[in-house]
Formats: sequence, C-alpha cells, structure tokens
Amino acid sequence: MDRLLSLALLLLWSSSLCQGADRPNILWITSEDNSPYLGCYGDVQAQTPHLDRFSKQGVRYLNAFSSAPVCSAARSTLITGMNASTLGIHNHRSSVAVPGGVVYYPQVFREAGYYCTNNSKTDYNMSIKGKRASWRDVGWHESSGRAHYRNRRKDQPFFAVFNTTLSHEGQTTDKAYRGRMKENPPRRVVPPGEVILPPYHPDTPVIRENWSRYFDNLFLMDKWVGDKLRELEELGEADNTIVFYYADHGGALPRGKRNIHDSGSRVPLIIRFPEKWKHLAPGKPGETSDHLVAFVDFPATAVNLCGLEIPGIWEGRPFLGPGAQEREFVYLFRGRMDERYDTVRAIRTKEHLYVHNFSPHRPLGQAYTYPFRVLASMGSWYEAFRAGKCNDVQARFWKRKQAEELYLIKNDPFQIRNLAADKEHRDVFNGLRTKLWNEVMRTRDTGLIPEGMYARLSGSGTIYEFTQSEDYPADEVLTAASKAVRGDLGPEFSFIRKCAQHESPLIRYWGATGALMLGKEAAPLMDDLVDLLDDPVFDVRVVAAEALGHIGESAKILPVLVKVVNEGNVYESLAAANALEALGRDGAVPMATIKAVMPKKVRAEGARVVEALEKIR
Repeated sequence: MDRLLSLALLLLWSSSLCQGADRPNILWITSEDNSPYLGCYGDVQAQTPHLDRFSKQGVRYLNAFSSAPVCSAARSTLITGMNASTLGIHNHRSSVAVPGGVVYYPQVFREAGYYCTNNSKTDYNMSIKGKRASWRDVGWHESSGRAHYRNRRKDQPFFAVFNTTLSHEGQTTDKAYRGRMKENPPRRVVPPGEVILPPYHPDTPVIRENWSRYFDNLFLMDKWVGDKLRELEELGEADNTIVFYYADHGGALPRGKRNIHDSGSRVPLIIRFPEKWKHLAPGKPGETSDHLVAFVDFPATAVNLCGLEIPGIWEGRPFLGPGAQEREFVYLFRGRMDERYDTVRAIRTKEHLYVHNFSPHRPLGQAYTYPFRVLASMGSWYEAFRAGKCNDVQARFWKRKQAEELYLIKNDPFQIRNLAADKEHRDVFNGLRTKLWNEVMRTRDTGLIPEGMYARLSGSGTIYEFTQSEDYPADEVLTAASKAVRGDLGPEFSFIRKCAQHESPLIRYWGATGALMLGKEAAPLMDDLVDLLDDPVFDVRVVAAEALGHIGESAKILPVLVKVVNEGNVYESLAAANALEALGRDGAVPMATIKAVMPKKVRAEGARVVEALEKIR
C-alpha cells in the first residue's frame, strides 16, 4: 500500500509540474579536493563564513561520499548516474568505450526543457562512438568558462554547474600560492606553527606550511562560493533554485585524495531549498541529516526533485523528493591513479568502514609523479619515513597494506586502528565483507579485470557489456582475487597451481597475483610461474614475472617485462613499467639493472614511471 501511495504521489507531482511548467532550477556549486574542512562542519581551523551562513539556510549532510576519491572517476559516476566501476571508467585517467544505452543526466534535463550549462570541468573517463567523450556528447548546451544560466531563454528552467579549482592540491605550490597572495586574508588563516596535524602526518615544517596554505585556499574557495550565491540573488533566481554545494572528493594533502578512507572519500554536502520548494527538504534550515548518500545518487535525486523520470539503467537512488530512499551503506571504489595501479573496494556505513585491498603489495604512498611534483608535503613525508622519523601510524602510508581493514568511526575518525583481526568485531567484519561481495556481484564490477585486458575481452563491444554477460565468470573471479590477496592458497599452494592451468586469463592472473603476495615464499611455485611467462596474455606474464623477481629470477623476467613495455597496449605497457620499478624499489632486482633495461621513451603515463625511476636514490 505504501509503495502504491508513493507511486501515486509521484505521478501527481510529475503531472502538475508538466502542466504548470513550474519546476525548480538546480544549481550545483562544486569545489575540488576538500573534505569537510569547513567551519560549519566543526573544523576549528577553517575560516569559511559564506558556507557557514549557507549551512544555516540549508540542510547539511554528515555522511556524504564521493563514490571514488579522485576527480575523473567521481565525475564519470556523476555524469552517468552509474558507478564508474560498473562501466569500467574508474581508472584515472582513461578513455573507455561505454555502450549506447548509457543516459547522461544533462540529457534528461535537456529533454525536459531545461537549459543545461557546465562551467566548466568535465574530466570524463570514457569514449563515445570511437572518440573521447566531449561535453556535447553528454547533453550540455554549453560547457566552458562562459557557460551560464543567464544565457537561457526567458522563463526557461535551468540546471547549472559551477566548479572552482581554488582548493585543488596543485594550488599549494609556491608559484600558484604566491600568485594569489594579494587575494589572501591580511594574515594566515592558520599560521604554520598553529596547524593541528592529523595523526597520520609527521610534524615537519614543510607539512605544516602545506596545511597552512591549504586553509588559505579554502578561505578563497569559500569567498568564490559566496560570489556565486550573491549572483544568484542579484539575478532574481534564488527563490526558484535548489542549490547544492559539495566537493568532488576529499583531500588535498597526502592520504586525502586518491585514498578510500574518509580523508579521501567523505565530502561536504549542503542543500538549500527556497520557500517555494521547502516541502522537498529533508529538514528545516540549519538542520543536519545523517543519511548516507553517494555521488551515484546525485543525478537520480536532482531528476526526482524536478518531477522527471529516473532512467532505468541508473544505479543511484533518490535521497530527496517523492519515493526518496535511505541507504544502509555506500559502495566506494578506486582503481589506477595516474600512472600507478591499485584496486580497492569499500563499504561505508554510519558506524564502520570496511576496506578490501586487492593490491595490498602496493602501499598507499606510491611514487605518484604528480603529487610529488605539486605537494611539497608528499616529499617531506617520504623523507621523514626514510630517515626513520615516522611513528607506526605515519610509516604505514609507505608500507605494504593489509588485505582487509575495518574501522569503528566514532572511536577512530582518522581510521588508523585496523580492527579486521579483532575477534570482538568478527560478526561486523563478516557482515560487511558479505555486503561488499554482494555489491561487486550485483554491479558486475569491472575492477577485478586488468585494464590491459579490456580490449581482448570486450571484442567489438564494451567492457560493460562483457561483464554484464554470461561470458564473465564474476563469482569465480571475485573468489580467486580475494583468496589471492588474503593468502587463502590451500595446501601446498594448490589454489595457485589450479589457477595457473585455468582457461580464463582472469583466473590465471589472480593465481599469479597470489604467488606475488608470497614474496620469497613463492619459491616452490617457480616452475608454474615460469610457464606463465609464455602466457598469451601480457598482463598474466607481468604478474608472473614480478612474482619470480622476488624469488631471485631476474635473468628470466627482465626480457619478458621489457618486451611488454615495448609491445603491449598502453595499459599492459604501464603495468610492466610499474612491475619493473617496484622490483627495483623493493630491492628484489638491483635498481641499476632496472634503469639499464627500462626503455627511455615510454608511452603516455608510463613515462612518469621512468621519471620516478630516475629520482630513486
């Protein structure tokens, strides 16, 4: 009965909107690389008066999450209304083909008569009809620094996005920061010596300086938001516009952006409803909501608020408007970041964070070229680690990860005390692991497929179509991947030996990964791994070669890895370059040897690996 009543109300709501052409405008104001470091969220270091005032006018969400902790994967999720991990567009950055049935939210609004503008970041990880997706492909009327809702026809409703990079990690460099000094407040928002550091950061002058600059940048970001809100008032549109403010993911200092913990995934979200549309609000102005929401839900919510039909292919659910639904948990994901591979999936409830690392041999603090270039704090932290000046919590960033993690949020807001092995929390741990497995299976997550295999497996279609078909052994792949990284390898490594003979390259890949997890203890598997060096699939060869490198077989593996770097597709080549660099960094193969064999000219992101190699002492 309740369901029928909700449906009837939705139909009545939609009908009245269509007849009266009376729909709210939607304005999304977005900032980059900032967790809820705002005064209205209780951050005592922040000076954000405009957002603090805006929070008193709207509803502030306490449990809002970017589905992925990096811009391109997060924005790809937003524009499609689907988890980027479902479509195979979760790796930062990439250009993966998506099927024709995908519906982009600007198209929905545009077809309903809305004027749709984006000012101006896109950053979509996909190609459409054989070319990289452009703003026109996804339905914007205009996407540029000039795009603005004031350019629409009179009385036409609008959906508009304005984005600022003022809080982006790149804005903490000397050049960028000094260039804006005249716009900064008369004194530092937080002088370096007064910064309250998170427990995972060592106390160095450089890290303190980076944090101080970041709070100055947040001050400028807040002023920019205030300008956008004032403009809406001056143009007479505030009374008919529902305004969202949110950040694209957490950040911006190391262990924020790119990391799936709250410091990388939790974002501020404030939504203001004018008097005319206050019946759609989840609370009164100035109140908070503890509902769990994720980016995958934003398009469905905006469409629902305007009385439009939510496309059936979308995975998100509306958290506002008729038939709004509350989540028990959100599903989070991360894949390759720039030139560095990693695969992580997580479940976040109000009380817990459960993380499954499918690449535990890669530390959180990989040698990413870009953050090392723009964040002085990244290099300072690494130098402190190398000098033995980090405590256990701070050093963990640069070390091998545990396969699974569990955190109790209220007691551990920074997620530094892993309870995965704690017997007292075993029931919660098992329950959340099951939820994660169910989400991987339900969405047919593409993340357990090496990026280099996409073209081989998808053929003339897309990787999404492959994983949604019966040809994809989803359950078998998930089981193999999880066993491999957790060390559940059976007596005498029977699991790995069985995988090595499997007909599917995906199972062979994860079997070889299980051997890689063992390090030197994989010696009894040498013959099995040597056989895999001739595997018809390059990604399998790469993982087998890296595993052999750790048991002293460098003479056999170097020609294999160099061949893949030179002859593989861009993603296979990148994986091989990463394997070579990791072997040298771990001391499994002399760094001088790695530098000698690594090609000097490597395509695309692989060149960054070569750049990182040259900097290793």
